[in-house]
Amino acid sequence: MYPTLLHIGPLTIYSFGLMVAIAFLTANWLLNAELKRKAFPNAEQLGSSITLLALIGGIFGAKLFHLLENPSYFFEDPIGSLFSGEGLTFYGGLITSIVMIIVYLRTKQTPFLGIADAASPSLMIAYGIGRIGCQLAGDGDYGIPTDHPFGMSYPEGMVSTLSARNTELVRYFQELFPGRPIPEDIIVHPTPVYETLIAFLFFGILWKFRTKQLGMGQLFGMYLILAGIERFLVEFLRMNPLYMGLSQAQWISVMLGVIGSIIFIRNKNH
Repeated sequence: MYPTLLHIGPLTIYSFGLMVAIAFLTANWLLNAELKRKAFPNAEQLGSSITLLALIGGIFGAKLFHLLENPSYFFEDPIGSLFSGEGLTFYGGLITSIVMIIVYLRTKQTPFLGIADAASPSLMIAYGIGRIGCQLAGDGDYGIPTDHPFGMSYPEGMVSTLSARNTELVRYFQELFPGRPIPEDIIVHPTPVYETLIAFLFFGILWKFRTKQLGMGQLFGMYLILAGIERFLVEFLRMNPLYMGLSQAQWISVMLGVIGSIIFIRNKNH
């Protein structure tokens, strides 16, 4: 894995930060193109403002939700957990960004669902690109131990798979493979790779449907449904605490899927 890509004098280029930057630049470009196609006034200024709000809300919300899901990290190292590059929960960033953008668009008297439709393909591909950063950094978003041939390890990742440095992963290995000797480096599901591939596939679906005769908000409803399906399924391979049988991300996935379905159905003729 390559958490750090290169050093340019005193400047350090981190793989995760670079991919997040590429994700937001790509999303901004696609959003601006869609806003222009839909003839929104001041499309580039509007798109840039929305992207900036998504960046701020995304990082803040992602960190906040991660600490709410894993409060022990905060109590062990309050300052370090707040300012570290690891530990970001996508749904926290998505929800926080949506709230901030809704408030902003109300001041501009611009319909949120119209903007959300234009942004839906951008959101999906940005998520996929961001997961490439997770893969390169080995930031702990990988899955549970596995013995399948497509498994891999992250010995030099931000959250290493070396058994001597990851007691939680060792515990999962012992639960899944009782009686087996614990390897020095534990093979796990490369879930960031799975998520990237699925996100690119779903981006293609949303990109194709963006020119269809859909009601305002329906494409956004599709995005919520697809994003919910993707995350709900991949969570079965992730190491997250469960609440009544499902992880926090899975419960949010269900909620987003329901909201997306309601938006899609109610706005069929809008």
